[in-house]
Amino acid sequence: MKINPNLAVSESGFLFNPGTGESFTVNPTGAEIIRLLREGLSLEQVIDAFTEQFQVDRHTFEKDLHDFSGILKTYNLLEKDE
Repeated sequence: MKINPNLAVSESGFLFNPGTGESFTVNPTGAEIIRLLREGLSLEQVIDAFTEQFQVDRHTFEKDLHDFSGILKTYNLLEKDE
């Protein structure tokens, strides 16, 4: 999964999609997930990073990440699969 390369992302979690003109705000967790995905980490690597860095249940975070990625897809914030 890759974040749309045209998506502008601020450090504060403000997202702007120039393709649609839409803007969004994500919380610090969402901003960190997007940062890791932009670095090229896979979903599995993002899960590993969060469970190592924070006291979070792996299963719970995996479900939450799946839900968050669904939202990103809904708003076209992910690259289209080729």
